[in-house]
Amino acid sequence: MSDKTPPPQVWPTLRARDARALIRFLVDAFGFEETVVYGEGDEVHHAQLAWPEGGGIMLGTYTPADDDKFPMRPGGFSAYVVTADPDGLFARATAAGAEVLDGLHETDYGSRDFAARDPEGNRWSFGTYPGAPRS
Repeated sequence: MSDKTPPPQVWPTLRARDARALIRFLVDAFGFEETVVYGEGDEVHHAQLAWPEGGGIMLGTYTPADDDKFPMRPGGFSAYVVTADPDGLFARATAAGAEVLDGLHETDYGSRDFAARDPEGNRWSFGTYPGAPRS
C-alpha cells in the first residue's frame, strides 16, 4: 500500500442465521480477526472482522421482517480474499472443517487459489492474485 492508497472504505457485508457461530468459524478456519461485535445473546446487530492482510467484512444476524431495510439472505455472499499464504490457509481451513469447493490450484493468470464454503453457505475464494494495479 502506497502513501496515496486510502484505508479500506468498501466493506463487504453479509448476514447469518447464527452470526456468532459464523464469526467463530471465520476466525478459526480462515483467520479473520474479530474487531467488534455488538448485540445481545444470540443476536448480532453489527460485527466487524478484519482481514490480517488488509480490509475486512461486516456481518449481522438475519432476522426476517416485513420492514427489513437490508433484506440480504444468508448464504448469498461470495468474496475473493487475497492471501500471501494460500497453502497455509488451506491447511487451516480444512483442519477447521471448511467445506472445500475447489482445492488448491494454479490459475491461468498466475494466482494460487482455493475456494471453500462456510456453514451459512457463503463461498470464500482465497488466492495470491492482488488485482490489477491502479493506474
